[in-house]
Amino acid sequence: MVGMSGPGGSFAMAEDLRVARVGFGAMQLAGPGVFGPPRDRSEAVAVLREVVDLGINHIDTSDFYGPHVTNQIIREALHPYPHDLRIVTKVGARRDAEGGWPHARSPAELRQAVHDNLDNLGLDALDVVNLRVGGFSDPEPGSIAEQFEALADLQRQGLIRHLGVSTVDARQVAEAQTIAPVVCVQNFYNVAHRVDDGLVDSLASQGVAYVPYFPLGGFTPLQSEALGSVAARVDATPMAIALAWLLQRSPNILLIPGTSSRQHLHENVASAALSLSEDDVAELDGIG
Repeated sequence: MVGMSGPGGSFAMAEDLRVARVGFGAMQLAGPGVFGPPRDRSEAVAVLREVVDLGINHIDTSDFYGPHVTNQIIREALHPYPHDLRIVTKVGARRDAEGGWPHARSPAELRQAVHDNLDNLGLDALDVVNLRVGGFSDPEPGSIAEQFEALADLQRQGLIRHLGVSTVDARQVAEAQTIAPVVCVQNFYNVAHRVDDGLVDSLASQGVAYVPYFPLGGFTPLQSEALGSVAARVDATPMAIALAWLLQRSPNILLIPGTSSRQHLHENVASAALSLSEDDVAELDGIG
């Protein structure tokens, strides 16, 4: 067990929602392309149990991973859940027969997605539900009021404890906050892709968690080379350096690196122990 605070320390997303800053993203537990069953279900179960043993109490998932597969594996591995485990899910998309990710954002589709998450996870209420708005990396401008209000209504019914948003811009975050409190924002952000720098700082000042995904996504060869240079000097993997940079970037940043391997899980957690020097950070900041 890493410790009561979990790897990387902890962050209070809400009074009743304190999580380890290094969480676990469950997307890769499904089959290739996040579609269908995994190649090795027993290893997927073992990874999740190791997650809990390491003191990680923040698992990020969605019922459209698989679809349904990842949540069912989480239930198989961990139910009845540890009292301090927090499961964060997202809605706003579905999977088609070809493995595509079409939007599913009508109020009726969002309500159904929440109930699917509840059923497959074996829960009476979901800790956090993120409304996914954009595509894989970029927000789509426009109002999200109707969709977020639908989730806020489910929150009032007691089916959701807290709400967040994913792949959104600053205006959409502000719009959502006029409807209900937002405890986290989950966007594409890393040392090489820093469009959200201002949003990260704004949310930090409000005590709102920022949860980046794709920590190594969108790197050019030159950016990858620079990251590799720091990694070689620190004697760590590029992934560990990218995660360590994020942890040092701002105290409200929470990580959700995913893997289907226990070995990689331990490597990801080890990034929480890395301390980058001012020179390392300065060199990495130059990547963006």
